[in-house]
Amino acid sequence: MPTKLPPRILIIAGSDSGGGAGIQADIKTVTALGGYAMTAITAVTVQDMTGVHGFHAVPPHTVADQIRVTLTDIGADAIKTGMLVSAAHVNAIADALEEIFSTLPQGEGRIPLVVDTVMIAKGGTALLDQAGVEAMKRRLFPLAALVTPNAPEAAALTGIAINTPEDAARAGATLREQGARAVLVKGGHLSGDTVTDVLVDQSGVHRFTSPRLDNPSTHGTGCTLASAIATGLARGLTLRDSVERGRAFVQEAIRTGLPFGHGTGPVNHLHGRT
Repeated sequence: MPTKLPPRILIIAGSDSGGGAGIQADIKTVTALGGYAMTAITAVTVQDMTGVHGFHAVPPHTVADQIRVTLTDIGADAIKTGMLVSAAHVNAIADALEEIFSTLPQGEGRIPLVVDTVMIAKGGTALLDQAGVEAMKRRLFPLAALVTPNAPEAAALTGIAINTPEDAARAGATLREQGARAVLVKGGHLSGDTVTDVLVDQSGVHRFTSPRLDNPSTHGTGCTLASAIATGLARGLTLRDSVERGRAFVQEAIRTGLPFGHGTGPVNHLHGRT
């Protein structure tokens, strides 16, 4: 047995048959960063690099049971959610998490939860219905250590038009008022040669900037960043250090992105391997 066990990260999300996003991207990210990935699959998508062509949802009770047995037997040092499908799924997931959190010893606190607000696929397919969005805000945001919407998702969640980092900061503050403890509004969809992600937490507003990379292979960036941050939290890093480390991982994954398929190619999760 290894003298030091890897951090355990439970991923609750949908499967991507093309391997660029979803559970597949999450597992690759966690593994590349030295973690042990576990999964509770919410849906099986029919997906390639051109988009999501359909999906089959896993029954909510089965998703919840995956969470219960995994956390009861193996435990976790962090949890990350992605595609959640519907309000019924969100409620089942929240029930299971609250049940597990209630059994933790006093003083141990909650397992850090990163909620990636996956709402619409790159090609426009809805991955969470409107009732599910409201349930996510009501049930999961208060449980989360971090919520990670991109700019369009943050705009949809708050009604604030987001065109600048200042707009992103306002949206993040609004989401905190709606129950989230910390919010990272990702700026990749905004124009400009610099990408600015804005973290809003209890200590204020923090900006993370990097040059925009000229590589069209960006499929899976959101899933990858959220899982990288969750792995950092699982290792005991601070939230800001986890974001910094996660962004660096994604930057290199985009820089070395893979030209697979006939649409938006995937980022390269294994850029650190030969």
